[in-house]
Amino acid sequence: MGSRMSLVIAFIGRQGAVMAGDMREIITSGDDAATEILERELYNGLIVTDEHLTTRAGALRLSLTIRDDKRKVTHRDGILVGEVSETRGGITRKKRLYGTTGRYVLTGVTGPDIQVLGTGTASNFVVLGNQVTKQAARDCIREHWKNGGIQDAVRIIMMAMQRASERSASVSGLYTLVQTPDTVSIDDVIERDRRQ
Repeated sequence: MGSRMSLVIAFIGRQGAVMAGDMREIITSGDDAATEILERELYNGLIVTDEHLTTRAGALRLSLTIRDDKRKVTHRDGILVGEVSETRGGITRKKRLYGTTGRYVLTGVTGPDIQVLGTGTASNFVVLGNQVTKQAARDCIREHWKNGGIQDAVRIIMMAMQRASERSASVSGLYTLVQTPDTVSIDDVIERDRRQ
């Protein structure tokens, strides 16, 4: 199991962009069927605490490692980049979100191949995660967002990260938050990533 446990939230505004990502990485080894059961229970919100996660993994005879030190969001040359990934059958699939003031691009990454899945403009929140964490974040945005400015967006993102970590052991209470006031060509950065 890779770290599909992630939660990345971004706000793309007219005066700037902000992005946050939790820092949890959950690694299991053992029976594939047992791993799928554990994943399903995590993604459906049945496992809320780290203790429950450890106990459940033990009951399923899975070896489990939980780390809270994985940076899923970075600031690169005026562009915010957030990434969530899952590994199945030795193949790692990633969703990568590029954001800058006024624009974002969501891509799917498999090996060196980067495909654009969607794009958007200001004033949008974008949420990547599993069912439970996305729902927690969307509830928070719906309840508190009043079309304010970038500082309001930062406050709501922080609340959403906190709420998601209380609802699922799939994300950590720790998160990274990055922001930029810049407007940079995302296409240039994606092109550079394709060549690497």
